[in-house]
Amino acid sequence: MEFVVLTGLSGAGKTQAMHSMEDIGFFCVDNLPPALIPVFYDLCAESESTMGRVAVVSDTRGGELFKSFFTAMKTLKEDKKPYRILFLDASDGVLVRRFKETRRKHPLSDDLAGSLEQAVRLERDMLRPVRESADFVIDTTGLSPAQLRGRIAEQFLSSASDSMSVHCISFGFKHGIPMEADLVVDVRCLPNPFYDPELRPKTGLDPDVRDYVMEKEETIGFVARYMALLDYLLPLYEKEGKSQLVVAVGCTGGHHRSVALAQYICDYLGEKGVKASVTHRDMLKH
Repeated sequence: MEFVVLTGLSGAGKTQAMHSMEDIGFFCVDNLPPALIPVFYDLCAESESTMGRVAVVSDTRGGELFKSFFTAMKTLKEDKKPYRILFLDASDGVLVRRFKETRRKHPLSDDLAGSLEQAVRLERDMLRPVRESADFVIDTTGLSPAQLRGRIAEQFLSSASDSMSVHCISFGFKHGIPMEADLVVDVRCLPNPFYDPELRPKTGLDPDVRDYVMEKEETIGFVARYMALLDYLLPLYEKEGKSQLVVAVGCTGGHHRSVALAQYICDYLGEKGVKASVTHRDMLKH
């Protein structure tokens, strides 16, 4: 049985993620108190023929009940019941904006005289140990609902394999570094097609832009060295039991160089048999 505990910051997109997991065959339960997770696990295991993939959402909506989260995870681990934790994150500013747009109340705001900003910061501090223990972290700051669905599908449609997966993200530094990144690569040192009027409106997926970036001497040298580094690092990360490695590739705006390089890294790893995927987070932003 595949068992996933979905948690994270309020407003980060857990409901959307849960619906996406339902769409790919997970049986999902929302807002389950942590103390009930081991009990629910056993119930699902007894019905494994009909519940092969299960996801439970557990977060701070449970109030005091959420304090038993690590106790519940420890129980599963001691009983040798496999599970994985998916943590959804987003920047404070985006979380505040989402709550204001939906006019929903933050679950911790009552404890802070209704202060939304303080509630977001308090919850982040509370959940930091949970984030650090997660198998997967998805930063939804710059993701559309469709992109989040894609990330969920990429991760869990191929999760039958126990091998580590690599997810590449292209981004623009002016839009912020993806918070889930394990490795961050700055490619602003490479020749920039932005200054070519014919290439400026295109993206790094366009053959003309891709060739401009990838055929430069500086890029050739970078690729040779960075691919050698990844070839060395990936087995070490996998040996340590890491489920997913997130490689973020950044340029100034996230339109050209980072897109071409992130796509190249994904394709390179895929050809070597690594389970690899890519998201171009800022490619269509202005």
